[in-house]
Formats: sequence, C-alpha cells, structure tokens
Amino acid sequence: MKVTRYLADENSTAQLGAEVAMVLHPGLVFYLVGDLGAGKTTLVRSILRGLGYQGKVKSPTYALVESYVVSSLNLYHFDLYRFADPGEWEGSGFREYFNPLAVCFVEWPEKAAGFLPPADVVIHLAIRDCGREVELEAVTEAGRQCLNRLQNIGTT
Repeated sequence: MKVTRYLADENSTAQLGAEVAMVLHPGLVFYLVGDLGAGKTTLVRSILRGLGYQGKVKSPTYALVESYVVSSLNLYHFDLYRFADPGEWEGSGFREYFNPLAVCFVEWPEKAAGFLPPADVVIHLAIRDCGREVELEAVTEAGRQCLNRLQNIGTT
C-alpha cells in the first residue's frame, strides 16, 4: 500500500506532518529515504508540531538521535548519515530505543542495513519542481493500518 503526495511548500509539509501525527501509535518504525535536502528532517519537525511539540527540533546529524516526549509518546529521530559501516549500529546502543512504547523515525536507514529493526512505513522524499514528492509505503500490517487511517483523514 502506498500514499503519494506532492508537497508544494512548507504549509503542505506541515499539513502532512499534522495528518501523520494523528495516526501515530507506539511501536511504529518509519524509515525516511531521500537525498540530502529532500526534506526528511523538515517532515519529522512537522510531525512533532502536529503532536503539539513546541520546543526546538534539531537535526540529529551530529548527535545521531534526538528524543522527544510529547502527547504521552516517546518519539526518537535518528540520522545515520555519518555511519561509515552498518556494523556501527551494533555498538551504538540504539537497539533499546526500538520498543513497543516508542515511535522511531530513521534517516539514512541504508547506513545500518542488516542491523536496523525493520520499518513499518518507508517514506520516500524527492525534490520535484519547487516542492517535494513524498511516497509513504506500508511494509507491515501495522504500517498498512497506519496508512489506511491516514487516507481516511478528512473523508469522514
């Protein structure tokens, strides 16, 4: 199952983030895939804003992970861009973050291929024209349920 949207500007990214925030539940894992500048961190920031988070949302490029507690939800945002070898995942101590009580968003998941817990939803972002093309792809039953709820927002 796939959901595709064109995000023409920051407002449309914020709207998608708010909609994704409405369908999140603990235990979900999202991979964010796209080139540098494709909008991965911007989308996570929009999701956090949609959850009601008012604090600063930093890119986890240097810290590798940023954690947030909002709306009784533990959300972890990873950026694995600086991993030189997938095996670095094993020594990172991050495996414990992936649990039934958390939601995890992972940028550059291919940098830990073979070690990273599997995604429920893969979000592909690409620059197109003056905006972004985003495709959300469900790869598990939990992911399909999440995207079904996302598609139903605004239709009820």
